[in-house]
Amino acid sequence: MNMNQSYRVARAPSSRYLFYRVLGYLLVMLSGIMLIGCGVAVGFGEKGLWTFLACAVFTCSCGYFLVYKGRHQFRLKNRQLFLLTTLSWLIICLFGSLPLYWLIPNCTFTDAWFETVSALTTTGSTVFAGLEKLPKSVLFWRCIMNWVGGIGIIVMAIAILPALKIGGMKLFKTESSDISEKILPKSSTMSASIGLVYLVLSAVTMLGYYLAGMNGFDAITHGMTTVATGGFANYDSSFGQYKSMPLIFWISSLCMILAALPFVLFVSTVKGNRQALIKDPQVRAFLLIIGFCTALLTWQQVTHNNRELFDALTHSLFNVVSIITTCGYASEDYTLWGNLPIMLFFYLTFSGACSGSTSGGLKIFRIQLAALLLMKQVKLLIHPNAVWVQKYGGKKVNDELLGNVLAFCFIYFATIGAIALALSFYELDLVTALTGAATAVANVGPGLGNIIGPAGNFSTLPDGAKWWLSFGMLLGRLEILTILLLLSPSYWRY
Repeated sequence: MNMNQSYRVARAPSSRYLFYRVLGYLLVMLSGIMLIGCGVAVGFGEKGLWTFLACAVFTCSCGYFLVYKGRHQFRLKNRQLFLLTTLSWLIICLFGSLPLYWLIPNCTFTDAWFETVSALTTTGSTVFAGLEKLPKSVLFWRCIMNWVGGIGIIVMAIAILPALKIGGMKLFKTESSDISEKILPKSSTMSASIGLVYLVLSAVTMLGYYLAGMNGFDAITHGMTTVATGGFANYDSSFGQYKSMPLIFWISSLCMILAALPFVLFVSTVKGNRQALIKDPQVRAFLLIIGFCTALLTWQQVTHNNRELFDALTHSLFNVVSIITTCGYASEDYTLWGNLPIMLFFYLTFSGACSGSTSGGLKIFRIQLAALLLMKQVKLLIHPNAVWVQKYGGKKVNDELLGNVLAFCFIYFATIGAIALALSFYELDLVTALTGAATAVANVGPGLGNIIGPAGNFSTLPDGAKWWLSFGMLLGRLEILTILLLLSPSYWRY
């Protein structure tokens, strides 16, 4: 090694410069989105213009400072992705909460943080009442953060989660499925293609809402939160505001279903594989669950609640799709339908939709793989010496992937239990604590009960409970292990 090489090694940038630069770019992009909020404030003649402008300037200044601090060249290591991902979500939530904190009267930082985390994780839980009275720029900011969070999780799934062996994109990266290598060989190309699908689906949803009777502002904001499966609405009654427009419910149901399908399969379909969606086992199971639950609830409402068939079908489909896709819209208070719907919606809260989509939750494919493992164990009890080969979608699934899925399912429910226990320290009742924890980790939105049910919100919860729920939302959106890995001493040891 010569002197020049020794000098370069000595001057090699540390990992902190990497974080400075990436986080700086994220803040610069966030400041650009804040400028859109300025435009909305100007368009509606609101005073929020200067607040958004001040937030944009402050955020951009901090971003450029971090970019300057991290101006050295670097290469990203796999183990650093986990810390960088967590820091990215935290810093965006922090700066994203500033407009809410400064614009909404009597808004505490806890409420601003909770609302921002709920938006970016596409959970859809809210601590604000009287949404109709809030400035349009604030409503737009909540919804565009929802929309940004929706596309962010897809990109993260492609770049980060395969290394954890628990993310949805693992199905497209392992020997159990080689779909991604056949479609698009590079993650950057795949991200761009999926981003284009996201934009097109968003535009189509907005147009559909507008043609069905929504005003332009509502069509844009609800279009963003529908495709993001985030569930933020501009009214306290959520989609109950459009109860006299059943076409809107059908359009919303269809668009939520499309947003909850694997986006990579849309790309595959465009590339020529016309049966990519039809043949996918989790898509078939997802649609089957929707059909069964919708039929069951429609029957229950017609026979027990004497409801007209079309009306019962419309609201059953809409609310089933909203919960299973973790969107969290509500057309009405479905907890008044009876005990059967309450239990069914509670189960759907845990389910989630397809991997590789904007949906949260446990995901259909994990449930299917866990069922494969269960069937294998049953067969081994009958034939202990037999060798069984598990297949998913016609392809072999190795025992390592099944074990990883089982471990994730365990930590998923253990996390919900731990957060529910923490919430109980704030004297919350069993239904509120349990469903609050479940809806936070699953990123669904509404819970059950009189407080946080579809007819309520999270405004009356103690501040400590809101911080626990915010933590649960981040855990759920980052697939839990991404954050738990950082709590392991072995991560920092090497």
